[in-house]
Amino acid sequence: MKTIFRRTLWVGLVLSLMVSVAQAAKGPRKTKKDQVVTISTPQGTIRLVLFEVTPLHKANFLKLAASGFYNGTTFHRVIPGFMIQGGDPNSKDDDPGNDGAGTADAQLIPAEIRPELSHKRGAVAAARTPDFVNPQRQSSPSQFYIVQNPQGTPHLDGQYTVFGQVISGQDVVDQIARQAVAERNRPVTDIKMTVTVDKLKKKKITELYGYQY
Repeated sequence: MKTIFRRTLWVGLVLSLMVSVAQAAKGPRKTKKDQVVTISTPQGTIRLVLFEVTPLHKANFLKLAASGFYNGTTFHRVIPGFMIQGGDPNSKDDDPGNDGAGTADAQLIPAEIRPELSHKRGAVAAARTPDFVNPQRQSSPSQFYIVQNPQGTPHLDGQYTVFGQVISGQDVVDQIARQAVAERNRPVTDIKMTVTVDKLKKKKITELYGYQY
């Protein structure tokens, strides 16, 4: 009886291991739903999705958005033909001189630079400090930029973590990039954002915005 029990237990363990190996070989489990991030600005609404292959950046952005962190921050740096940048908590205060500086105790995010994710038009990527102080190319915990250039910005590929893509409102990105600016490409008039997140079926996202998974 003990022999049969041991044999059954051993067979069960082997089968369990085989299932685990098979699941691992298939890669990460694919979900049927995704989050759509909505950025509301005075110029209009931008919608984007975040990539599952950059899980640290995706989870961080969604957490900040859900907490209301981004509400009231601004797009503090805009350059037509290049990109628009925002998400710095300093942009909530009354001192325009510290916009983009971030905070000294900020916890950086490890780089998730992937060769298949390029700086094409509408790409969402994480800002960071230069290589000479940040050779690991770790990302800012909150600041991000959206590529506005119709031809993309391929010279940034492999240097910054791309972690999302605009799926609606690229014309709004264009409009923000055309705003009048002062020193350090800071808009003369604050471009404040409100960020919300909605979970939808991927099929519905494709139907609404044409984004293909």
